[in-house]
Amino acid sequence: MSETTFAVLTLLVLGWAVVSDLLTRANLTSPLVFTVAGFLLANPDWGVLQLSVETPALHLITELTLALLLFSDAARVNVATLRQDLGVPTRLLAIGLPLSIAMGTVLAAWFLDGYSWALALFVAATLAPTDAALSAQVINDEKVPIRLRRALNVESGLNDGIATPVVGLALAAVATEMGAAGNGESGGALQQLVIGLLVGLVVGVVSTLLINLAARRGWVENGGRRIATLAAAFCSFALAVSLDGNGFIAAFVAGISFGATLQREVTPVHVATELPELLGEVMALVVWFIFGAALVPVVLDNLDLETTVYAVLSLTVVRMLPVALALLGTGLTSRTIVFMGWFGPRGLASIVFALLAVEELGEGALVERAVATVALTVMLSVVLHGVTAGPLGRRYVRLSQAEAENVRGAIIRSRRLAHEQGSPETPSANAS
Repeated sequence: MSETTFAVLTLLVLGWAVVSDLLTRANLTSPLVFTVAGFLLANPDWGVLQLSVETPALHLITELTLALLLFSDAARVNVATLRQDLGVPTRLLAIGLPLSIAMGTVLAAWFLDGYSWALALFVAATLAPTDAALSAQVINDEKVPIRLRRALNVESGLNDGIATPVVGLALAAVATEMGAAGNGESGGALQQLVIGLLVGLVVGVVSTLLINLAARRGWVENGGRRIATLAAAFCSFALAVSLDGNGFIAAFVAGISFGATLQREVTPVHVATELPELLGEVMALVVWFIFGAALVPVVLDNLDLETTVYAVLSLTVVRMLPVALALLGTGLTSRTIVFMGWFGPRGLASIVFALLAVEELGEGALVERAVATVALTVMLSVVLHGVTAGPLGRRYVRLSQAEAENVRGAIIRSRRLAHEQGSPETPSANAS
């Protein structure tokens, strides 16, 4: 990345930060703004900025961004609070997510010409994780029931980490089929997962124990806990990669173990994870810029009817039907189930997995088409979910409040009628 590109990116981040609320109220989300900026300013055909997707530094930025977000999202999950309403998030992750991957795999293998089962699995698993940042207006709207917002937030925070090993195994299988360079053996992929799991567990627990001890004894200064948490997030990823493990799994597991063992009465989790979250948000803006510059042109070069139909089905049927099946028997209304099914936007994790495919599988018509399928789905999600989050959230609240008023009115009328029917007749004043 050149100095000019870096300077332009910093100016864009500054500009977005100072008018972010105005743009959000106009349904212009940060992913949409930075995607468009990347496409216009760094497009390989006419862009004034030079940004090559083959640059190793750009791959490192995208991977570190996902690692930070995996760590901080997992660390924020409060098991004690979540236990009060564990049913919906558990159903979404344990039933909805596997169903989405299975349905997306079958659809890709059947509908997309030339896709093997391994490549179809890679595309489906890459598009299974959701990104709450694209529907932040819904997640942050306190008028939307907390049960729904918590479920969507927890699902988004955990499903990318759960999907990561599936993506890794699918990539290994595709590499074996294509004879691509790199570790294409499934045994090697499993070894990476195990190493990532162990590194994440050790780093998460040890770093939390050190922070707990330092906080109790007054060894840590203001801001020190935030820096220690950031270091733990980076350490989990970097150490796993250096040991030939899966850095994403390590970051995810480190975040879970960090949040589970942190003494929240001494160090509130929002204080500890503030710096990783903030840095992750800034780096995510850069990733969206890279997406617009490097992957959106790939979409335009490979756009066809099959890819478009699959992208639309991925955002609708492949997401909404598994959610509906997962939530059967929960007592949620059909409106609520449709609402939760729609707000499963695809975002940062899908972009990073797509770039990982380019890095590990190399160039090729089939790989490029698979990446284009993922990128088109994300591109549609950025526009559709970003634009509809505010209006549909307000509409859902309005209809739910009206329905609640109707129910309350019906109850009041029923009680009044029962009272009138059960009361003795009042003697007439004219009775003799």
